[in-house]
Amino acid sequence: MILCILIFAVVGVISYFICKPMLEMSKDPAAFRAYIDEQGIKGIAMLMAAMFLQVVAAVIPGGPFEIAAGYAFGVWKGALIADVAMTLGSLFVFLMVRRFGTKFACLFVSKEKLDSVKFFHSSARRDLLAFVFFLIPGTPKDIFTYVMGFTDMKIPMWIFITFVGRFPAILLSAMSGDAIGEKKYTTFIIMIILIVVVCIAGSIFYAIWKKKHDEKEAAEKAAAGADTEDNT
Repeated sequence: MILCILIFAVVGVISYFICKPMLEMSKDPAAFRAYIDEQGIKGIAMLMAAMFLQVVAAVIPGGPFEIAAGYAFGVWKGALIADVAMTLGSLFVFLMVRRFGTKFACLFVSKEKLDSVKFFHSSARRDLLAFVFFLIPGTPKDIFTYVMGFTDMKIPMWIFITFVGRFPAILLSAMSGDAIGEKKYTTFIIMIILIVVVCIAGSIFYAIWKKKHDEKEAAEKAAAGADTEDNT
């Protein structure tokens, strides 16, 4: 438990000194690009560290970093940098939860939220569901990241799901950032509208799916309880 608290403290301090200033800079694309150019490789490393910590902390928004990466490095390079960093963050969370369990997970995510996606524990289609939900923008990927460490999913499968599943959404954000850099403001506005619409649609889809799943699970439990009473 002490080690978990220490990890939480370290992540918190690093997030404050790296994520907070970079998040503020990401709101000013021109200043962000100038800063990254001045730092060279160190700037890329700091951006990746911020994205890594964004996944671990689970409360820091990742969108501004993804847009800033597209602005600073272009569509494909920016998207790949963001995807690699966020995949590494997801892998770190996965391994920490697998090692320390609830003690670590609940430092960053409430037990209530973890319980809200407990369907991953029992679903026979867990890997497919995880991939689909990572592929769809607007789903609670940060919560999924923490709950997966409690399953017996293989590490290579988890890396594949997080890297490939996150990429389309990251690519859209990087494209919008690149549009700002190229002064294609109409394209930027269209991309932002598209991202918002897709995220809303994804959120609605997930909410409907989860409601149906919960209702089905409740009905199955009720039927199982009735069978038990009949047998006694």
